[in-house]
This record gives sequence, structure tokens and C-alpha cells, in this order.
Amino acid sequence: MTPPSQHDPRPPYQQAADEIRGDIEAGRLKPGQQLPSHRELQERFNIANMTARSALRVLREEGLIYTVQGRGSYVADKPGEHSGDAEVAKVTGRKAGAGPEGGEATGPIDEAIRALHEQLRTLNAAFQELRREVDDLKAERKQF
Repeated sequence: MTPPSQHDPRPPYQQAADEIRGDIEAGRLKPGQQLPSHRELQERFNIANMTARSALRVLREEGLIYTVQGRGSYVADKPGEHSGDAEVAKVTGRKAGAGPEGGEATGPIDEAIRALHEQLRTLNAAFQELRREVDDLKAERKQF
């Protein structure tokens, strides 16, 4: 990963998000894999903490990653298919981001679906962590 280009007119957070997105799409970052911490992103891209957070926010809004408070950010199981608007659209049959009249989707059902989706992401992250712990325990057991 490289620092933001001085010749690129895009904001640094967008440049960082694009590079991380490229790593996800190329398979260098796998579903369920934890992303580097904010501090690591700051160092790799030579950006500020808030800029690193903004880059992750962009990817989260796109459904490429999800974040578990106190644990970090992870690559979504099926990148691009886990955005809140995409989930709302799947359930309601409307276009992503569109309400009943084609406006913003902000009704109580839409909000409930987004909240449930976020809970599922949190549960998935916990499940992935437990899976890693079980694998570690199995590996330790084989050593004895």
C-alpha cells in the first residue's frame, strides 16, 4: 500500500479506500479477515487517524467491510452484497436508497432492517473469531 498521491485530485481517504477495495476485489483480503488497524492504515498511507476512519466508512457504506466496536473491521462475507441499502432493497423490492416515492429509504421498517443487518454483521464477526479460536485450540492439541 502506498501513501496518497500528490498528483491525484481525489481526497486521501478516497485514495486509501480505493486501494483497500482493490485488495478485497483481488482476493488479497479474504472474507472474514480483519483489516489493519486505524494506526496501521495511518502508517501505510501516511494519513491522519480521521482520514483512515473516513476510508473505512466509505468501504462500510459500500458493504465491503463491517466493523465490530472494540474489535476492528473485517471483510464482509460477500463483498458488495452487504450494504444496508442493498439489504433493504432485497427485502422491500425497492431500488437501493429509494423510498416508496423514489426518495431516500428512511421508514421504520428500513431502519429496523438496517439495525438487524448490523446485528448480523456483529454476530458474524464473533462467529469468525470463535472459529479462529477453535482452530488455534485444535492446532495446540495436535502439538501434544
